[in-house]
Amino acid sequence: MSDRIADEEPVAVTHTGPKGVINDWRKFKLESMDQETLPPNKRELLRQMSSPHKPRDSCVGGINRKMSAQEYELIKEDDEKSLRKYRKQCMQEMHERLSFGPKFEVVYDLDSGEAFLEVIEKEHRLTVVVVHIFKDGVQGCEVLNSCMDCLATEYPSVKFCRISAAATGAGERFPDDVLPALLVYKAGELLGNFLAVTQHFSEEFFATDVEAFLNEYGLLPEKECGPGADEDEADVE
Repeated sequence: MSDRIADEEPVAVTHTGPKGVINDWRKFKLESMDQETLPPNKRELLRQMSSPHKPRDSCVGGINRKMSAQEYELIKEDDEKSLRKYRKQCMQEMHERLSFGPKFEVVYDLDSGEAFLEVIEKEHRLTVVVVHIFKDGVQGCEVLNSCMDCLATEYPSVKFCRISAAATGAGERFPDDVLPALLVYKAGELLGNFLAVTQHFSEEFFATDVEAFLNEYGLLPEKECGPGADEDEADVE
């Protein structure tokens, strides 16, 4: 296997002190509230509290003044809902900063042994590559192909591929009795070699069964949150 694997790009992380976090939270709350429904005095108070800069002399109070009861009640309003939204936004931004490599979302059809070797050797060293070796007419191969299509959308950072046993150039190594086969690679290293993989499933199996099997061996990354994650979490809480 080639040693020329692309190095992981450094991740830029912003470090913020406690005061910065508080100011960011207040600013987020100000921006997320319906400004038209707030009385002018409350709108101005929240605006002042969201500013990280020192107030001018013309502003009410000094930099070291205590928070008034009115201000306390203001920031207390809808805090639970706003804080939940703020936390989700921060997690999403952090995930975007830490995410790496391309998104695949489809199953790639490989047509030769050279293409098979290339996808193993040249993919990003942190990308998991799952290859299904199949043969038309062999029981379980067609269903497993459909499962791969589903998993490719569920795990867009994983590169799912399929190749017929004959196209590998080593068909003698993959007779019908060892198909369908699943091979899992990362950084050019073989992590999983599952021959006749359907023997681990019931006669009727689904994408969730294949997913659970791969997760049992720790071969899939954590599943990414979908668009409805915010609403689901809100329902739970």
